[in-house]
Amino acid sequence: MKAAIMVGANEPVEIHDIAIDQPGPREVLIRTGASGVCHSELHFLQGLYSQNTPTVLGHEGAGTVEKVGELVSYVKPGDRVITCLSSFCGNCERCLSGRPNMCMNKSELERESGSTPRLSKNGEKFFALSGLGTHAEQMLVHENATVKIEGHDDIPYEELALVGCGVMTGIGAAINTADVEVGATVAVIGCGGVGLNVIQGANLANAGKIIAIDREEVKLGMAMQMGATDVVDASVHTDISKRIFELTDGQGVDYSFEVIGLKETAEAAFHMLRRGGTATLIGMVPQGTMLEIPAWSWGERRIQHSSIGSNRFRVQIPQLVDLYARGKIKLGDLVSQTMPLANINQAFEDMQKGQVARTVLTYD
Repeated sequence: MKAAIMVGANEPVEIHDIAIDQPGPREVLIRTGASGVCHSELHFLQGLYSQNTPTVLGHEGAGTVEKVGELVSYVKPGDRVITCLSSFCGNCERCLSGRPNMCMNKSELERESGSTPRLSKNGEKFFALSGLGTHAEQMLVHENATVKIEGHDDIPYEELALVGCGVMTGIGAAINTADVEVGATVAVIGCGGVGLNVIQGANLANAGKIIAIDREEVKLGMAMQMGATDVVDASVHTDISKRIFELTDGQGVDYSFEVIGLKETAEAAFHMLRRGGTATLIGMVPQGTMLEIPAWSWGERRIQHSSIGSNRFRVQIPQLVDLYARGKIKLGDLVSQTMPLANINQAFEDMQKGQVARTVLTYD
C-alpha cells in the first residue's frame, strides 16, 4: 500500500509502497477513507518533538473495516469507524477510573518485540504515528483505537476523519477539561483546526463572550462562523493580553485556551485571566521549554493542560457525530481543501502559510 513516510526531521515527506500485515488477535485492518493533516505533525517533522523513523504519518482518520483478528468483538468487516490517538488498554488505574485518555499501559496495544511488525518494507520495520498512521491507504490498529459510527452513512469520511482529533480535542478541552460555565468569558489563542473547535465547544457550553485571537484574517473569519463573538487581530494588537482586558472592562477572561504551542502565547493565556480564571494549554509547546509565571500574579488563577480533550472517545465521538447530524456543530466548514496522498508536502506548506483550518487527504 502507499503511505506518507517521515524519513527524518526537516526532510520532505516521502510516499513509499510498504507492506501491511494481517490483523493480530485484537487488531483491525481498515481501508482508509480520509485523513486530516494536523498541525501537531509539523512539530515532529521540524524536530521539535522526537519521533522514531521511518514513520507513517497521520493520526486523524476514518475508514471502513476490512478484516478483524479472531478476538475482536467490537467491530466487524463493513463497519465505518473513526480512529483516535487516545487508544486505551481498559485495565489500568487511569482507564478504570474513567480517564482512558490518560492510559498508563499503551504499550499493551503494540505488538511484542521481535514479532512480525504491522508495517514494513524489505524487512525493515516502519512505525505508525500515535499507533495509527492514517496517511496511508490502509491502517492496522488495535481495536481500542477505533470507534464505530452507526446510522450516519450519509456523512462523508472527509468530515468524519476530523472528529478523531481536531474536533474531539477542541470541543473536549472546553467541555471536559475546562468545564466552561454558562455565561463565561472565553479567549481562544490560535484559530486553526483545533482552536475553531474550542470555539464550538465554548458555544455549546453557552459561554457569554468568546474572543478569537489570530494573526490571519481568514482564520478570524472562520472563527466568527464557528461562534466567536469578538476577534483580536494579533498582527495589529501585539500585546494580546492587554487587548483582552480592554474587551472585558479590565477584568480579563474566565477561561483561556492556547492552541498554538508557543512559550509566549502560553504565558499570555495565563496573563489574560481574571482572578480565579483557568488557562488551558492544548498546543504542543516545544520539548524542553520552560514557562515563566510571576508568583505574585496568581490570584487563584490556574494553568492546566488538556490531552486530546480529556476524552472518553468511545462514548463522546458518537455523541459529536450526532450533534453534527442535528446541526449543533459544524464539520464541513472545517475542511479547507482536499487533496490526494501524493500532495502531502503541499498540505504542510499550506499549513505553514496559515490560510487553512484543515487539509484532508482522500483515497480512491
